[in-house]
Amino acid sequence: MTARAASLMAALGLLILAGAAQGRQAAPPAQARLAAFDAQVRPLLASMTLDEKIGQMTQPDQEFLKDPSDVATLFIGSVLSGGNSDPVTNTIENWTAMYEALQAQAVKTRLRIPLLYGVDAVHGHNNVIGTVIFPHNIGLGATRNPKLVEEVTRITAKEVRATGINWAFAPCVAVPRDERWGRTYEGYGEDPQLVGELGEAAVRGLQGDLRSPVSVAACAKHFVGDGGTEFGTGLPNSDQPGGRFPLDQGDMRIPEAEVRRIHLAPYINAIRAGVVTIMPSYSSWNGEKMSGSRYWLTDVLKQELGFQGFLISDYNALDQLPGDRAAQIERAINAGMDMVMVPQAYREFIATLKQLVESGRVPMSRIDDAVTRILRVKFAMGLMEKDWSPKADPALLESVGSAAHRAVARRAVRESLVLLKNDRGTLPFRAGLKRIHVAGAAADDLGVQCGGWTIEWQGRRGPLTIGTTLRAAIEQSARRGTQVTYSADGSGAAGADVAVVVIGEPPYAEFFGDRRDLELPAADVELVKTVKATGVPVVVILLSGRPLIINDVLAHADAFIAAWLPGTEGLGVADVLFGDYAPTGKLPMSWPRSSAQVPINVGDASYDPLFPYGFGLTY
Repeated sequence: MTARAASLMAALGLLILAGAAQGRQAAPPAQARLAAFDAQVRPLLASMTLDEKIGQMTQPDQEFLKDPSDVATLFIGSVLSGGNSDPVTNTIENWTAMYEALQAQAVKTRLRIPLLYGVDAVHGHNNVIGTVIFPHNIGLGATRNPKLVEEVTRITAKEVRATGINWAFAPCVAVPRDERWGRTYEGYGEDPQLVGELGEAAVRGLQGDLRSPVSVAACAKHFVGDGGTEFGTGLPNSDQPGGRFPLDQGDMRIPEAEVRRIHLAPYINAIRAGVVTIMPSYSSWNGEKMSGSRYWLTDVLKQELGFQGFLISDYNALDQLPGDRAAQIERAINAGMDMVMVPQAYREFIATLKQLVESGRVPMSRIDDAVTRILRVKFAMGLMEKDWSPKADPALLESVGSAAHRAVARRAVRESLVLLKNDRGTLPFRAGLKRIHVAGAAADDLGVQCGGWTIEWQGRRGPLTIGTTLRAAIEQSARRGTQVTYSADGSGAAGADVAVVVIGEPPYAEFFGDRRDLELPAADVELVKTVKATGVPVVVILLSGRPLIINDVLAHADAFIAAWLPGTEGLGVADVLFGDYAPTGKLPMSWPRSSAQVPINVGDASYDPLFPYGFGLTY
């Protein structure tokens, strides 16, 4: 165990002992401020009917609303847009119009309680064409820079609010412990202290002053231990080899002390930063789904840790609980779930929950607690003020995708790059180069560069939004007199002064990215060998959401950069290649030698990675 991990364990132990001694830990100051809105909540809650209360607890997806007027007639408290739930043209203007139309329905109701509108803004306002797409969290983890993360998320919040939307399902504070997990890139790294520090910064950036017109509600996810599930314990799925999710939505089979030391720790940071919503995980702990665990949701999160905001379930997560629909809803609500993400079956959810309350299976006190928590957040955000407007602020539109925002993303890219090899001073490029040859289809593919959760849930190849590919960035950055040539297959490299070969993973998200092995595609290995055979010095840039097995390629590379999934601003990579900035990134995860060595984490008894956690060269 590292000294840092030991220190964290000791701090957690003190926290747990203090909570046990007092029966219930006092809420952290930011959470206490949230509960202070109860004086305003109580009279409103007392005036509400059961239908109005249950409506506040219900979150459909706008894509599946039977009729927009359902927001008014069913007293809906929140709407989301899932990964592919976009307006027809997916422009800023259409997103704004969609938000305003639904918000207008909410304020038609008797109590005029506005909507919380949620969206997965996990590396920028990433569903919307033309916004700035930042590096995914694994890249931000390599920066080791909380101030930068706070700035990145503050810009994200501003671009989200330009469309009116007021709730981001971010940050992900998972601690990924197995690189085979398809959500690895959503975490900041394998060390809970790093994840906690950057997650706390992200909450500060997103929420800022909650009443600000450029702030959004943050959502720490996925509580708790989604990054610690055991390989092969996921749900049945015929699309995956072997018919099961290898990791996603699986079972965490470790002692509670380890859950607390590794996976719970970052939530303490998020709660301290004042996070107002938390999303329970699809995953289980020793066979019990988190979505139905009263121990974790109520006893630990709400009582022991003093969380005063509300819990929002993941997409259709209640469907994975045992029993029929009524049993699933009963278990989740009684466990402590406050708002339920029911993308399509929202009417059934409302009717069933009402029956459960009327029959006494869900106590009215639990309904009142859930709605109190939801209304606290709405009051804290200023949504209940008389001067609040259901319209987006048009003045924010000019900042979306602006040069200033892209400059911050470019800085995030260059700070995220990890230089793993640099023989004979191959980098930075020396002055006076006559020709640079760029090779690999990924070099000219913005979709691969951005990864999943970009415009579409799974992302996709190609020019899916506005940005600068690595090829274009090198062309724009080349010094006068330097020619830049390109080929997807590596041909034409002979005679160049240096070649840049870009390889990597295709876009993916969640369980579609679960892999049994982490080997590079054979075509990528052959591409590097083909270019190296010309005798030209070779710089390899890897675009990936996690460490991959790179031994065969590393041996043929004179320099090697792990660029993660950098987003739209490829010029940040060029900044480092040309020596305008020296690389400063450090590995946020241990780099395995082989697939057989996975999972590997610092502190393992037989720790022998290809590159250790924290490794990173510079010039």
